[in-house]
Amino acid sequence: MFMDSILLLPLVALLVVAISWLWDYTVVRLIWRPHCIAKEFREKQGIRGPAYKFLGGNNGEISRLKEEADGQVLDNLRDHNYLPRIAPHFLKWRAQYAEVFNSGSRNREAFLFWYGAKPRICIFDYELARQILSSKSGHFLKNDAPPTMVALMGKGLVLLEGTDWVRHRRVINPAFNMDKLKVTVTPPSISSHTNRFRTSPMMISTMTGCAQSLAKELEDVAAKNKDRVTEVDLNQKFRELTADIIAHTAFGSSYQLGKEAFQAQHELTEITMATLFQVQLPGLNYLPTERNRRKWRLQKNLRDTLMQIIRSRLSSKDGEYGNDLLGLMLGACASDEQGEASRLSMDEIVDECKTFFLAGHETTSLLLTWTVFLLSVYPEWQERLRNEMTMVLLETLRLYNPALFIQRKPTADITVGSLAIPAGVAVYIPVPIMHRDREVWGHDAGEFNPLRFLDGAARAAAAAGIPHALLSFSIGPRSCIGQGFAMLEAKAAMAAMLRRLSFRVSPGYVHAPVDLITLKPKFGLPVIVRLLDA
Repeated sequence: MFMDSILLLPLVALLVVAISWLWDYTVVRLIWRPHCIAKEFREKQGIRGPAYKFLGGNNGEISRLKEEADGQVLDNLRDHNYLPRIAPHFLKWRAQYAEVFNSGSRNREAFLFWYGAKPRICIFDYELARQILSSKSGHFLKNDAPPTMVALMGKGLVLLEGTDWVRHRRVINPAFNMDKLKVTVTPPSISSHTNRFRTSPMMISTMTGCAQSLAKELEDVAAKNKDRVTEVDLNQKFRELTADIIAHTAFGSSYQLGKEAFQAQHELTEITMATLFQVQLPGLNYLPTERNRRKWRLQKNLRDTLMQIIRSRLSSKDGEYGNDLLGLMLGACASDEQGEASRLSMDEIVDECKTFFLAGHETTSLLLTWTVFLLSVYPEWQERLRNEMTMVLLETLRLYNPALFIQRKPTADITVGSLAIPAGVAVYIPVPIMHRDREVWGHDAGEFNPLRFLDGAARAAAAAGIPHALLSFSIGPRSCIGQGFAMLEAKAAMAAMLRRLSFRVSPGYVHAPVDLITLKPKFGLPVIVRLLDA
């Protein structure tokens, strides 16, 4: 009897622990805490929002509204208000809750919503955004990324915080030094795909060579036709182009393996989007479902491919790691000047390669896609672009910015402007909505007008007194480290394309931008390409 009692004690203890965990998770986290947070925002600050629903929060409504909106298309190609397609929930909740709360003060326009059981507050004010991203950025962290997103991007510079972010930034920053990017070199030959990069390892040379190769390919195809035109999906071509550039600039001579890594990451992106608004119950990621098994296989392939590239570089007989991004990281890690505490581990280098692949590829590919779309709709700007390229690219970023939302969460209770934000409540900054604010950008905020950037990005919203109005690469200490790289890559590509080619949108194009982590054309970008007279 005594022995039976002793054996029962561990079971009783386990039962108590299980009940305690269930109480904390189910009652406290999923019921009581959301109720208290919503009540505090409502009673103390007047901030309201859609009602929290057990476990799923507002995810169900978000999915439903986005699914309904997905059937809409923009019949007028000069209508750039695609917001009802990609953010119908934000527009609905802003009209329903934020305007009531606004009371004439732009600084107080906000609403509260729920991503599962996690509270999110959406703001629309540039001054609040400036404080969160810049002047008070030290009090905010990047929002927790879903496990699928971490697997996709790696725990690289984009997702890191604190001393780890500082350490990674110090190692990677030299690779994006503008002097290194813009060094003057003789462009490599475009006659051979296999040897065109041998003349120089510098990044701008690589960008130019890849861009000229694509332009030559399109020129040759068009020249074979009697009317000197051809139809091509430039969205797909730009994906291939930027993948080629990223693979070369990140992995140099191992670029073919780099492209294999990119393909695995592209498939992981599809899995991430398919599960983004699903309820994430503890342990679901570890169940051997068909989707999880595919995800695990892709993650392994991605890591194995990157490690193969890294090991081959480390085993180099001459001890040289190369002048591409990977070589610079390996060289910095091997240097005694960095110190042991500043070096990156192999796992960290793999994660940075993932980050560079996804962030660098997506941003520039879509910038090029939407730039050609706008130039096809406004053909008068194709000629002007040769001299005023920066203005057109910046206006493209304003209207069709690849990254749609910026998220931050405070490390402790904090007040920005007159808005009090409790610790852990993530803040959403809806970039495309703010980029169409007429009080900031003028009465033509919804129109394509590159001339607004005639005096540069800092003066584009001068009338509103907001030098940081363009949020395409974020602002403050955590602004995108690769923005110079992306702009140079886009300029190299457009310069090569416009030298002997003109564009117009194919009659078969359907204007339906879609939110798939970044802003993409749902049905691609079929374009009629015409070869200009020599």
